[in-house]
Amino acid sequence: MKKKCELCKNIASMYCNSDRASLCWDCDSHVHMANFLVAKHIRTLLCRACQSPTSWTGSGPKLGPTISLCDKCIRCGKEKTDDDDDDNDYDDDNDDDEIDDDDDDGENQVVPLSPPYLASTSSKESSSRGDGFSGSGSGFGFPGLGFGFSGARTDG
Repeated sequence: MKKKCELCKNIASMYCNSDRASLCWDCDSHVHMANFLVAKHIRTLLCRACQSPTSWTGSGPKLGPTISLCDKCIRCGKEKTDDDDDDNDYDDDNDDDEIDDDDDDGENQVVPLSPPYLASTSSKESSSRGDGFSGSGSGFGFPGLGFGFSGARTDG
């Protein structure tokens, strides 16, 4: 028999040791969003097959639905149970989100830590830029980036 949520009697998916309560995803979210102290409670995910505690732990105001198996069920190959249909209520809700995820891929780009290296940094090129600073090499600058400051103005 599956463990029931202490609050709503649905199938439990988390165990909070601080509260000593087995909770479903919705009740866990409501309870642990109450304030910052209860959000720090470390919760243990229950095995999908046998509902014993797994090695997965988490904390925070709202943990997303996750599936895990305990070590015993992994060794035995026990993945499916008779009650698996009851656990899929979150899978149906996420079908529309998968379509939206494709649109967001363009916004997730990698930004380099430093600008690309310029091949030539001769003083002739930097003095002909017309920015009002000479590129004689004295002063301070940014080696390899093609610009710097020498203190000698050329616009007099």
